[in-house]
Amino acid sequence: MEKLSPTSERFILHWGELGTRWGLNRTVAQIHALLYISPQALPADEIARLLSVARSNVSTSLRELQGWGIVKVVHVLGDRRDHFESLKDVWELFYVILDERKRREIDPTLALLKECAMAAGESTPEDREARKRIREMLNFFEETSSLYDEFRRLPGGALRQLLRFKGQLRRLFSTAS
Repeated sequence: MEKLSPTSERFILHWGELGTRWGLNRTVAQIHALLYISPQALPADEIARLLSVARSNVSTSLRELQGWGIVKVVHVLGDRRDHFESLKDVWELFYVILDERKRREIDPTLALLKECAMAAGESTPEDREARKRIREMLNFFEETSSLYDEFRRLPGGALRQLLRFKGQLRRLFSTAS
């Protein structure tokens, strides 16, 4: 790839900004965006050149993206360098990121809430209120985590099919209350 088109640049810059709002390093998000829209796998030095970032920053960012499971190494015949490509299927990307966020954020929070609920005292009104709130939060996290697990057990493409019925679901649930 010789250089980025204005549309590619715009997408990559926006994805970098979006990434920072989700707690990711801007360069990590930009590298992901570049690999996502790239028609072929790219070596790290090409990524660094296209995004005008340090090669060391690219290496660190690629390791993070590989840790998330959304970028992988591929080999190109006749080229000894590692090339990198992103998952291209947006639904697969969605599920991989969701699974990883659950593992990194939700699961540890659930564990902490369980510990706090068990350790919360009852000696003062403040303790009782804190215990009540922690248990409510724990219940919420357990229920939503369970719902997520149910969605993940659905056969492939089921969520896409479910989304086609979103208007009908809204009507179904509005009449049920």
